[in-house]
Amino acid sequence: MRRAHAMPFGAILDAGRGTSFRLWAPAARQVELCLRTADGAALPPAPMPRAADGWYSAESAAAAAGARYSFRIDGEMEIPDPASRFQPDGVHGPSEVIDPGAFDWADHEWNGRPWHETVLYELHLGSFTPEGTCKAAIERLDHLRDLGVTAIELMPLAEFPGARNWGYDGTLPFAPTRAYGRPEDLKQLVQAAHQRGLMVFLDVVYNHFGPEGNYLHRYAPDFFTDRHQTPWGAAINFDAPGSPTVRDFFVHNALYWLEEFHIDGLRLDAVHAIRDDSRPDILEELAARVATDLPGRQVHLVLENDDNAARYLARDAAGRPTRYAAQWNDDIHHVLHVLATGETTGYYGDYGSEPHRRLGRALAEGFVYQGEPSPHRGGAARGEPSAGLPPTAFVAFLQNHDQVGNRAMGERISALADAPALRAAMSVVLLSPQIPMLFMGEEWHAPQPFPFFCDFGSELADAVREGRRREFARFPEFADPVAQARIPDPLLEATFAAAKLDWSVLGREPHRTWLEFVRSLLAIRHREIVPRLADIGAGSGSCTMHGDSAVEICWRLGDGSTLQAVLALSAQSSAGVKIPRRGRPLFVTEPDASTRAQFDDLPPWFAGWFLAAPGDAG
Repeated sequence: MRRAHAMPFGAILDAGRGTSFRLWAPAARQVELCLRTADGAALPPAPMPRAADGWYSAESAAAAAGARYSFRIDGEMEIPDPASRFQPDGVHGPSEVIDPGAFDWADHEWNGRPWHETVLYELHLGSFTPEGTCKAAIERLDHLRDLGVTAIELMPLAEFPGARNWGYDGTLPFAPTRAYGRPEDLKQLVQAAHQRGLMVFLDVVYNHFGPEGNYLHRYAPDFFTDRHQTPWGAAINFDAPGSPTVRDFFVHNALYWLEEFHIDGLRLDAVHAIRDDSRPDILEELAARVATDLPGRQVHLVLENDDNAARYLARDAAGRPTRYAAQWNDDIHHVLHVLATGETTGYYGDYGSEPHRRLGRALAEGFVYQGEPSPHRGGAARGEPSAGLPPTAFVAFLQNHDQVGNRAMGERISALADAPALRAAMSVVLLSPQIPMLFMGEEWHAPQPFPFFCDFGSELADAVREGRRREFARFPEFADPVAQARIPDPLLEATFAAAKLDWSVLGREPHRTWLEFVRSLLAIRHREIVPRLADIGAGSGSCTMHGDSAVEICWRLGDGSTLQAVLALSAQSSAGVKIPRRGRPLFVTEPDASTRAQFDDLPPWFAGWFLAAPGDAG
């Protein structure tokens, strides 16, 4: 089976006629096609006639698959294709003509998996294996399948500057980075995942372009607008003059990954930084196009959205997502982190008071902040009511790339919290009806940090290095210049190397025991909880506080059964509570407590999970 997404721009290969090229360059006076054939012969630059609305186009019978090309703007500079399918020499080099139909897919029976079956595993391809390639990742898929994972989530793959990057500084969003292999290597990874029953999600960045290798300002400034500002400067133009072409560019990018690479879902990065006053906005338009253009496939769209905008997660009368399947639930992460570590600096300060009550709300209703003022944001209201959404509209996690890598030293939570606290918190992530996510290596307590790393050119390197140290200078522990000097230099290759997982430790303690613990929790989830999530309804959760440090959450599952969690995530015992047990035990941190009919006292770091059949009171 051959798969290709039909794009209205870029290099479009026709085996019988060569390749046609289209570039939107409204600010250019002239554009020329610079071509080197697949056998290395350089052809004279060819003029590209200008059409309406700033489009330039040309055809070349000499441009077969493997040819290299670039566009010369006003006789002054050569640029890669912004819709390039591959950049063999990086963001500053020529683009390569790719034949998307050359890969013969063998997963034609794969149609995805239902959303409620999802167990996500976020990974960075460059540090997931020692080799850091798509081919090497294939060798680890059996481990993930056997663990109980049902979907891998790849951090962004768009071509970025240099040899190493988290991926959020990509500048050519259609080109899978050469750092991990060629496009066909990524397709092979996707196919290998499908053959093992694993979905593949991809993180995409539609809120900004990376700072190096982005030439759009020179020839297509309408890609940006000063009407809105973002942390990266002028916003991408989704609602000013010229925006229809810009919107089309990103909508096609989403469809391209889903069609041409047979990706099962996308996670849209930091959509709160996308500024768009039009209706429908770009998020609504993109979701509608995916639903229209890919009927019959189980494709899932996920958001990262600090605004807690519940409207994007709405369900129809049958309980199906009308736009987005879920949102990363930072609220549940933050309150679990506060409980497990005691940290209350930065945004964790919003969760320092009454953390058990906040945990109960996050589990029962989704968001902690549903319109309440956020002290961390200067008292600004944050969020929208979410209690009317099903728990599967939220992705729960104890770690992810941000929450680890945005720390000064990039240390994992296993370096910050004791094992009893982590066991209880991990049960919350893996057994609640929300969709769970693990960060690579979390399943075996990987000791490696995940610090921020990049490989910018000299003009940006010093600014990034010093900017990161200034960012942490406001924290008391890094106020001293000597302490700041300990922060890993993101530009050093050694910082990247420190993040690479060491798979050799899996058979040693404590990693072996922790791996078996996570595997056992996921086995419980798949056996007892997932089959009951298919028809779980909106507003299915309820929360009851028992004193200050114990909370009971109950969910009515899709088959009418009741899932009960009894949680006392504290280093102190919870005395004087009276919590009746509802149903048979699924998991209890204190095995001796599993047979009790009622919990009168709870030991430190207690978590108990119980399941009652429909109509069963206990």
